[in-house]
Formats: sequence, structure tokens, C-alpha cells
Amino acid sequence: MPSYYHERLYRSAKLMTQMRTFSITLCGAGAIGSNMAENLVRAGFETIRVIDYDRVEQRNLSIQPYYRSDIGAYKATILANSLYRALGVEIEPKVVELTSQNVTKLLKGSQLVIDGFDNHTARAAVSKYCHSAKLPCMHVGLANDYAEIIWNDEYRVPSAALDDVCDYPLARNLVLLTIAVASEVVIAFVKDSTQQKSLTVTLQDFAIKAF
Repeated sequence: MPSYYHERLYRSAKLMTQMRTFSITLCGAGAIGSNMAENLVRAGFETIRVIDYDRVEQRNLSIQPYYRSDIGAYKATILANSLYRALGVEIEPKVVELTSQNVTKLLKGSQLVIDGFDNHTARAAVSKYCHSAKLPCMHVGLANDYAEIIWNDEYRVPSAALDDVCDYPLARNLVLLTIAVASEVVIAFVKDSTQQKSLTVTLQDFAIKAF
């Protein structure tokens, strides 16, 4: 298993132990979920489930940690294989479409849900279930120059109007900046569950602000 040498020096052995066994379910393995999974595992989390039924496409390669050889394969499966090869950590891939019918089964047992889905229906199902189950849930979204990290109590599911829009402007640097900030929000929550910071991120002015 990885030693997390630098992270351990920075975080403390106690916090690293908490992170290792803290169970997270990532909803989506696209720009948000795939990069969050990699960042969290490399930071020291080892109990992660990833839900996604999409396959890798050519257009994904600039903003998601996949390779040309992965095109056509299921994202969740590729992500699990890649992280095992890199760090020896076994995350749990779920190649399935999350719906209101299976959301309980897929999210049950998590200590934190991170919603990175790109469609109204799945986001709504996650938000509704987490609210009813009193399960901590953090939603992460991206649009053009703007990103948001919002906890479920403050979250409003966006309109379905843009669900089918596949060609949209998005800078890799906004993705990476958002993932770094979101990961720190997650770690702060693991350390102290009363810490639930909702934030916005904008790339052009390098601004991170309270939501």
C-alpha cells in the first residue's frame, strides 16, 4: 500500500487514519468524479465507490484522466484499474445508471456522497435520497468559467434544459482548481463533520468565495 509520505507529514497520522477508512461514494466518473477519485486516493482515501455507466470518448481525454487506449471502455472500470495499478488501492466501480429506484442501494453505507453527475434526473435523485436519509452530500458542478461546491442543505438541482448539451467550453485548469478546493473541503469535513463549506470558484479572477 502507498505510504502517503508527504501527506502524512502535512496532515498528521491521526487524520490519515481517519481518511483511509472514511467511505465516500462518487456519483459520476467524468470531469469531476474521475479527477476527484484520483485526487482523493492520492491524498490517502482508500474506501471509495464510483458510480458511472458512461464509456470513455475521445473528447474526454483533455479534462479527464483517461488515455486513448481507454476509448470505448467503461469509465468507472478504467478508473478502478488505473488507481489500483498506480497505488494498489481497490476502489469499487459500479457500472450502472443511478435512478430513483436504485439510489438507496447504491448510496447506502456511505459516510459522504459527492455528486458530480451531469444531468438533472440523477442529481435530483441523489439530493432527495441524501436529504431523506440525512446522509452528508456535497454537489460539485462546472460551467464555463464558474464552478461550485455546495452541500445538500443549500443545493438546488439545476434545470434539465442543458442536459443534452455535449459541446461546451471548459478549461482543464478550472477542473483541477475546483477538484483541489473540493478535496480540501472533504478533508476538512472528515476532520470535523461540522465543517461544511459551500464555495464558488472562478478561473479568470482566481477567486474562491463562500457560496
